Amino acid sequence: MEEQIIQEKNIETVVEAAPYLLKFPYRKMWIDYDKEADVLYINFKRPQKATDSEMMENGILLRYREKELVGITILDASKRG
Repeated sequence: MEEQIIQEKNIETVVEAAPYLLKFPYRKMWIDYDKEADVLYINFKRPQKATDSEMMENGILLRYREKELVGITILDASKRG
């Protein structure tokens, strides 16, 4: 029963995130979370093969291949929102 409640909460969280994910101009995304480092990786291309990156003041790293955004890295991900 407890496992079912946890599953239902996870499903609710994904459903709540759906409108935000649909605002991205990308139809495919790969998301990885490194719990130990507290870093969230969102990739729009596989393989990413970024050739450049830009660290923003808010701890978000934008990853580019030429001029195309291919990924976002979010530092201290669990402390946001």
